[in-house]
Amino acid sequence: MADVIRLLTRAQKLLRAAADEAMSVHGVRIGQNLVLELLWERDGQAPGELAARLGVATPTVVNTATRMVNDGLIERRADPHDRRLVRLCLTPKGRAAQAPIEQARRALAEHALADLGEQELEVLAAALQKIIDRMQAPPPGS
Repeated sequence: MADVIRLLTRAQKLLRAAADEAMSVHGVRIGQNLVLELLWERDGQAPGELAARLGVATPTVVNTATRMVNDGLIERRADPHDRRLVRLCLTPKGRAAQAPIEQARRALAEHALADLGEQELEVLAAALQKIIDRMQAPPPGS
């Protein structure tokens, strides 16, 4: 069992490093591509909305957004209906990053998964989803 955890950890570290390298070519840091992906789907989301969709804490998104604002990828705007809320909106630079980042992610996925057949990919995806579901569930007795 521990060997599986070791392998998952090693695979995650290698994929993270490769993704970071692939994203940095386009001026995007690791994790920022995930925020951008959600904003490409629906621009103008609040940090809390993004955090919930990403499964991270809101301060994580706020910190990432600050770096993205500084990098010119997004801007903060006051919510027109609730001045207490901030909306994260794509800049032209953030919109222009979509095609190259999506291509980089496809290339990374093709490279990482090249040796797996269709059935292996289905089993891997199902197994990873089961692990995610289990780890998001409260521990027994809590």
